This record gives sequence, structure tokens and C-alpha cells, in this order.
Amino acid sequence: MPVEAMPSESFRQDLVDRGLAIKTEGLWKTYEMGAEQVHALRGVDVEIRKGEYVAIMGPSGSGKSTLMNLIGCLDSPTSGKYWLAGRLVSELDDDELAYIRNKEIGFVFQTFNLLPRATALHNVELPLIYNGTPAEERIARAKKVLEAVDLGDRMTFKPNDLSGGQRQRVAIARALVNSPSILLADEPTGNLDSQTGEEIMGVMGRLHQQGNTIILVTHERDIAAHAHRVIHLRDGKVESDERVK
Repeated sequence: MPVEAMPSESFRQDLVDRGLAIKTEGLWKTYEMGAEQVHALRGVDVEIRKGEYVAIMGPSGSGKSTLMNLIGCLDSPTSGKYWLAGRLVSELDDDELAYIRNKEIGFVFQTFNLLPRATALHNVELPLIYNGTPAEERIARAKKVLEAVDLGDRMTFKPNDLSGGQRQRVAIARALVNSPSILLADEPTGNLDSQTGEEIMGVMGRLHQQGNTIILVTHERDIAAHAHRVIHLRDGKVESDERVK
């Protein structure tokens, strides 16, 4: 198991006691574009509690995709600090980030990212295969989460035999199979018609009611309206952060 960069134990305990799933402090992300520097994030401070349902919005170039990548441990900040479930993850190396990502984050993508030749059950099993979960246990867990998203009768179907909404449900089940601390959804209805998109948001709502922490990245106001809190980014900064429900 990798060694984690740790904050002081008292500070970490304070985050836990406050029920924080995520805390960022002065997050900057700067990209070198030839001789030019592009500041995608400019000192972002955000706190998200366990069990919250949060939407991150903003126009193109606002920094929302960059913030999503940092929250999801897909990238590291140029400066600033990021705590996830009490761990200071902003200073971890790539191998340590991969470990935290597999353990703590469930990803749902706009494009589903399913293996076309694998069954729904096998697609959901994949994160458990990667972390070495024994076959009997991983099959049982994969079946349980597929049933939770109403796909108990589609486990042997391959993606091409499923509707767009069903494929996204498989992707949601795969995101949940490791029991992550956070479900991170990037434009989860972007490739779906409006009715199917509403059905998927209904699934998200049920998952939130069951205690899951959900962070939704979207540019659509009607999708963000399903969340209980909306963070707006503009030019790499938090423009507003308001509770809507």
C-alpha cells in the first residue's frame, strides 16, 4: 500500500469531525502553452461535506473540467492543497493518486466508457479485477449494484444491445461497485435525449438519498437543478456558491 502524504493528525481529525469529504485551499492549475502561461484555476477554495449533492457549472474555459480532474485525482494542482476524505492528496505521486482514485472515486462519464465486447456484469466488475478482489466476491458485488440501478435482468447483455440510458446505468453501477466516498459525474446526460436524461438524474437522486456524495459537472441548468448546491466557476475562480434546495 502506498505511503500517503499526511496533514497533521489533529487537522485531519478536524476535517473528519466536520464531515468534510473534500476541502481545497488556494488551488491553482497553470499550463505552459509555448511561451504563454494559462491559469485554468486561480486559487479555488471549496468545501464539500459527505452526503452532499453538488453541481459544478461554468462556461467553456471557466475551469470546471480542470477542477473535476483535480477532485478526481486525475491530475495534480500547480499549487495549493486538496484533502479527500481527510487525506492530503495534492502532494501524492501518480501511483499513489491511482490508488486513491480507485478506492475513493467513482466516475461516470458522458461517453459511458464501456468495453463493447464485455457483458454489463463484466464491465461493472472491472474496477474489482484491477484491485485484486476475488472472483466470487466481485461477481456478487457487481450483481448487487446492477440490481440497484434496475438492470438485474440485463447483466448478460453487451453495450450494443442496451439503450443509451441502460448503458449509462451500467456506467453508474461500475462507479458504485467499489463503494467510493464520492461519485463524480461529468456531463452524465450529455449523450442522452431529454427523457432518458431525466431518468438518469432520477437514479442519481435515489443514490443521493441513500447517502452517496455526488458531484455533478454540467453546463446545463436543468440538470444542475437536480443538485442541492451549485458552484459556479468563471475564469478559474469561484463566482458563486449557493444552496438551491
